[in-house]
Amino acid sequence: MRRPGRLLKWILMLLTGTIAMGVIATFFIMKQPQFGKAPSGARLEALKRSPNFRNGRFQNITPTTTMSKEYTMVGEVYRWLFKTYPRTRPAGSIPSEKTNLKTLPPDSNILVWFGHSSYFMQLNGVRILVDPVFSGTASPAFGSVKAFPGTDIYTAEDMPQIDQLLITHDHYDHLDYQTILALKPKVRNIICGLGVGEHFEHWGYEPSKIIEKDWHEVISVADNFMIHTAPARHGSGRKLAKDNTLWLSFIIDAPGQRIYVGGDSGYDIHFSEIGKKFGSFDLAILDNGQYDLAWREIHMLPEEVIQAGKHLQARRLFPVHAAKFKLGHHPWDEPLVKVAELSASAGIPLVTPMIGQTVYLDNKDQAFDRWWESVH
Repeated sequence: MRRPGRLLKWILMLLTGTIAMGVIATFFIMKQPQFGKAPSGARLEALKRSPNFRNGRFQNITPTTTMSKEYTMVGEVYRWLFKTYPRTRPAGSIPSEKTNLKTLPPDSNILVWFGHSSYFMQLNGVRILVDPVFSGTASPAFGSVKAFPGTDIYTAEDMPQIDQLLITHDHYDHLDYQTILALKPKVRNIICGLGVGEHFEHWGYEPSKIIEKDWHEVISVADNFMIHTAPARHGSGRKLAKDNTLWLSFIIDAPGQRIYVGGDSGYDIHFSEIGKKFGSFDLAILDNGQYDLAWREIHMLPEEVIQAGKHLQARRLFPVHAAKFKLGHHPWDEPLVKVAELSASAGIPLVTPMIGQTVYLDNKDQAFDRWWESVH
């Protein structure tokens, strides 16, 4: 009969071997190209000089935690593993239509949404693409966080030549490896936050195409056409890194159009500061979806979206970060239902196109159906 001590020894050896194999497997998985590359060398030294980089990481204006104080990570893991939530994915297909972006008249000012936080804009002949994700997933893990049925209708092949690729931050639902690789022949310039350029170089982009900026900087795109960088209240990082690259919002200041590209952001003072600095916006594109009270410091609730729109003095508000991927616990259509109710009482017109529908930016009276009401 085997002694208990010898049995314990075998158990410990088996456990140690399992852990070792897990560590080795994780090491090789993290070497896969979709995880990108952390800033290094001269780029790392340059970003360390940013006034927004302190204590080894980038910081928000207001001290911010991923998890609000009254919640715990253990509690959140329990919710994800053992609790169920109703209607987090649509029962049917999301309606959409397909606009041919390659045949647009060059003098048309338009926006086309691809779901979540990806969209194309053409302004004064300048073609802008924001946070494109066309791989059908919002995660580096194969087969997880899949796009809702009907939402994944565009590919990199459908894109025209892109003058300015704007990347708000490097989370996987905003910076998609497969999409970025496929877009490489079509992209003239990339504008992103400090450190994010390391991913693009790692994926084979020419350094001359990459424009990395801190908050409160400006890029001249054409005559009287500027793109300003601004803060957001969020975070960044791929692999296990936390806030080693900078997250941004953008102000697109073109002749006849001023548009705020909010990226992912919790509610904070930057909205009122931007509103005071720039006066007003023809359109504010704001994070409204995949929120939760547990992480409200880094994603806005619908009532905060409306308040942010007021601070920005937005003439119209486009709520994004919804209707394509399940990342939160709320019903899939709740962000749109709630923000539509709140905007009516606030007097801020909403821009709520279907995926692929053309938004005519010069037509302030363009009406949009509540398409989500046809999906259960």
